[in-house]
Amino acid sequence: MLPGVTAVAVIVTGLLICIVIYYYYRSKSSTRNVRFWLTAKDDQDIEAFLKNHEALARKRYKFSEVKKMTNSFKDKLGQGGFGTVYKGKLSSGCPVAVKILNASKKNGADFINEVATISGTSHINVVTLLGFCFEGNKKALIYEFMPNGSLDKFIYQKGHDETTPSLGWDNLYQIALGIARGLEYLHRGCNTRILHFDIKPHNILLDDNLCPKISDFGLAKLCPRKESIISMSDARGTIGYIAPEVWNRHFGGVSHKSDVYSYGMMLMEMIGWRKNINPEGSHSSEIYFPHWIYKRLETSLALGADDGVAATEEDEIVKKMTLVGLWCIQTIPNDRPAISKVIEMLEGNMNSLEVPPKPVESSPTRSVPECSITLSSITSN
Repeated sequence: MLPGVTAVAVIVTGLLICIVIYYYYRSKSSTRNVRFWLTAKDDQDIEAFLKNHEALARKRYKFSEVKKMTNSFKDKLGQGGFGTVYKGKLSSGCPVAVKILNASKKNGADFINEVATISGTSHINVVTLLGFCFEGNKKALIYEFMPNGSLDKFIYQKGHDETTPSLGWDNLYQIALGIARGLEYLHRGCNTRILHFDIKPHNILLDDNLCPKISDFGLAKLCPRKESIISMSDARGTIGYIAPEVWNRHFGGVSHKSDVYSYGMMLMEMIGWRKNINPEGSHSSEIYFPHWIYKRLETSLALGADDGVAATEEDEIVKKMTLVGLWCIQTIPNDRPAISKVIEMLEGNMNSLEVPPKPVESSPTRSVPECSITLSSITSN
């Protein structure tokens, strides 16, 4: 190659490299500006929302006040995907639970969801929002304090300790009924229907009388009461409780029946005293959790028909909750009862309940430990 041509090639190559570097850093700078603008716009949107819904919003606190009421976040109650919860106390002496949302752009939507949904509710089985804090990326929600914590610590075999009292079957039945009533209120009792999309034991709080209250509305969706099917851009919920149609529209449309599915799966966890997913289970014990429950039901019904012994009150409660739970988790939404029907089934006579079809495995295989207990023997726990 000629020396002149080589020089020109080197110069052109150098210029191209300079241009690439220039546009790279310009792009990076532009991206930072866009991100900052988006964050600022999100904050403005939240402020506009709070202003437009001033009548619904609860008391607004400064972050310094939140820090004071929690004694500098000294007493941690729990932690989840959306934030950390601390015990606090208002100036009046009233105990509260303070949820500090994680500092992420996504939590702006979660914050609005919580304020928009809970601020307009008033029901004994729905947690009460007392106030909130919004200072840029510092977002907090102040709730009434539930001294007995969440339902999960009572029903899962692992994690039990001497400080956690055991619940009797009548307690569990009343809790199940209370949760259903809370869901019915969200689905039918509000001016705008509220779909929760994250019903699970962790999001059910218990007061000092074990009265259940539905909490954590970060994934909730508002929809007109007249509309039965809603549109969703993405799946939402917790693995193990997500209705089939939420992650695969081939099963049907997303609706209030999606909450019914989550409720049914939670009901079966209450019956089985364990999570419906056990990641520690061996390969040989992999079985779909509802099938495991259904098998216990079949065994119990067969024993009841043959031995001629009258069922105890606890047996009746277990069988009723099992039947209702299995109806709630039917794969096709139209095959599930509405939550109002669920309440009717729970309050009615067990003999009037039909045995539901065996659940179709519509989600990844669940792992459950090998166990030889029957449904009727569960009542001895």
